[in-house]
Order: sequence, then C-alpha cells, then structure tokens
Amino acid sequence: MAKGFNKGPAMGGGQGGMMQQIQKLQKQMEEAQAKLAEETVSATAGGGAIKVTMTGDQKCKSVEISPEFLKDADPEMLQDMVLSAVNMALDESRALQEKLMGPLAGGMPF
Repeated sequence: MAKGFNKGPAMGGGQGGMMQQIQKLQKQMEEAQAKLAEETVSATAGGGAIKVTMTGDQKCKSVEISPEFLKDADPEMLQDMVLSAVNMALDESRALQEKLMGPLAGGMPF
C-alpha cells in the first residue's frame, strides 16, 4: 500500500475535534446573545430632554420625554428629537453587539 493512504481513522478524529469546536462556539454565541438581551444602552437628544433605552439585541425598552420639553416643543421638533435619540441608541446597541459577538465571529474554524 502507498504511503499516506492509510489515514482513514485519523481523519474522523479531526472532524470530531472540529465538531467540538463548533459546538463550543455555538454555546458561546448563545451565551453572548442572552447577555445582549439583558444589557441596555441609552441615548439622549435635546440636551437630555429625550432619552431612549435599548437592549443589546435592538429592542426598545423605553422612551422618556421631559414634561418641560413638551411645553415648548412643536410636533415636528419632537419627532426629530425622538428619531435622533432612537438612531443613537441603535448605534450604541450595535456597538455593544459587535463588542460581545465580534470576538466569537473571529474564532470560527472555517
């Protein structure tokens, strides 16, 4: 028999190791996703008059609007401020997600 062709069982062991790595990575990703669902980030607009809180998995948890701001705000300005705060909170949430999930994506074995 030619050299190097009798390696059938060794290859199966290598695939098993890769499966273990994938399962470990999958578990780490699930744990990171659970952590993202629990952690929150907040963003403000209008000098703190509007505050939006979002989870790391991009679910909006609260929108707070200062009663003082409502006295002087016109509807269009209020809409712009809320939109700005939501977008900033989304950016913060995405940054948190990248921080927690980024290292895991870099560790993929393929």
